[in-house]
Amino acid sequence: MQTIDIIIFIVFTLGVVAFGCSFYRKGSSAHEFTQAGRSLPGWVVGMSIFATYVSSISYIGYPGKAFASNWNAFVFSLSIPVASYFAAKYFVPFYRHGGSVSAYSFLEEKFGRWARFYASACYLLTQIARMGSILYLLAMPMHILMGWDMPTIIIATSVAIILYSMLGGLKAVIWADAIQGFILIGGALLCLGILMFSMPEGPGQVFELAANAPDGNKFSLGSFGSSLTESTFWVCLVYGIFINLQNYGIDQNYVQRYHAAKTDKDARFSALFGGYLFIPVSALFFLIGSALYSYYTAGVAPLPAEIQAKPDYVFPYFIVNGLPVGLRGLLIASIFAAGMSTVSTSVTSAATVILTDYVKPLARNTTERHHVFVLRLSSAVVGVLGIIVAILMLGVKSIIDAWWILSSIFSGGMLGLFLLGIMPRRIGRLPALIGCLAGIVVIAWISLAGVWNLPGPHLHEYLAIVLGTTAIFLTGFLFTIAVKKA
Repeated sequence: MQTIDIIIFIVFTLGVVAFGCSFYRKGSSAHEFTQAGRSLPGWVVGMSIFATYVSSISYIGYPGKAFASNWNAFVFSLSIPVASYFAAKYFVPFYRHGGSVSAYSFLEEKFGRWARFYASACYLLTQIARMGSILYLLAMPMHILMGWDMPTIIIATSVAIILYSMLGGLKAVIWADAIQGFILIGGALLCLGILMFSMPEGPGQVFELAANAPDGNKFSLGSFGSSLTESTFWVCLVYGIFINLQNYGIDQNYVQRYHAAKTDKDARFSALFGGYLFIPVSALFFLIGSALYSYYTAGVAPLPAEIQAKPDYVFPYFIVNGLPVGLRGLLIASIFAAGMSTVSTSVTSAATVILTDYVKPLARNTTERHHVFVLRLSSAVVGVLGIIVAILMLGVKSIIDAWWILSSIFSGGMLGLFLLGIMPRRIGRLPALIGCLAGIVVIAWISLAGVWNLPGPHLHEYLAIVLGTTAIFLTGFLFTIAVKKA
């Protein structure tokens, strides 16, 4: 990288950290830290929701997926309108008027403390896995550009993100997210434009070569068959509906943002705006991946075999070798924008869960000062755990596959528990517990059947959240009916 690229990248990164730290207030309260004082406009919160969606997993993983195979993973984005609608109509007013910033206090009221602990533990596991995936992807471009040691980059990046998350709280995170959202969209559009107009026969050649690839149409949304062992269109769509309903319905990242908006109207707008904006932007990333395939197939530039063997490396490699001076630094800054926004969100929301779901219920005689201390200490601890997971992921071939599988498994089917709680029919604590145990068994089976070569069908890991959620809900519901009839 040239000096100008390094300057752009460093100025951006330090600017974001300084901007986030500027929200620090010595007398800040836990309410301000976790809910931003319910003072933010809807568009800012919406951009933050969007930026939370568009992590480095999207920025690097989606192009890598389209380059290596097709647009099958884009089907996930097509499920978002369903979740956004339910969020704006039901979830936002439910949480805004619920009295607690925790997404899981409701479960304790319905089924007891075990339910709250179970759901919050699943959430924390998911966020730590997510942080690890994103920190790994943040480090990759700098490793390719500079040859710097990956673990060192991961640690240095994490410290910067944790610092402003600890000091500025949710308000700093949301405002930084909004700014980073604009930067990452601009960077992606510039990159796509350069790819399209670098083709020897013009932009149309991108579509021609990608659509007629020897290994199949790069724009394909996947098989429309009925197989449950492959990542078909239907498996991805159902997975997306369940994971996005879980995101919008019981994910602390989103629930806190509902609370941060000024009014109920702002909160509803933010849920719709953030979700719908992700659809065209995710299509943009997949188009970049297809364009990368055509770019290298047309021989515009050579692609080393070792890079081609690791699809997640192709986009960073293009940034290094295919972009002019100055734009390289901007694109790396865009990738960092995507990753920093998501990691900072995970740090703040995980710290909030630790305080509201563990510390407050178990240590009642605590003061506001203690609460702020716990929030900042938890931010640091969660950040360190994310660093460890990122280092463990250094050998992963496709980060998007790894993340989707982990998120499906670690979700624990907790959406099913939430659905039992909001049902008009009263579901007792024992049926909910039995349903939860049934869901854990189903998820464990799907997760381990292939690894341990167990007998029976080996379903795709994406279905862990689908069938785990279904098992919890149906078992709890049917058990309740059976008990009442007995």
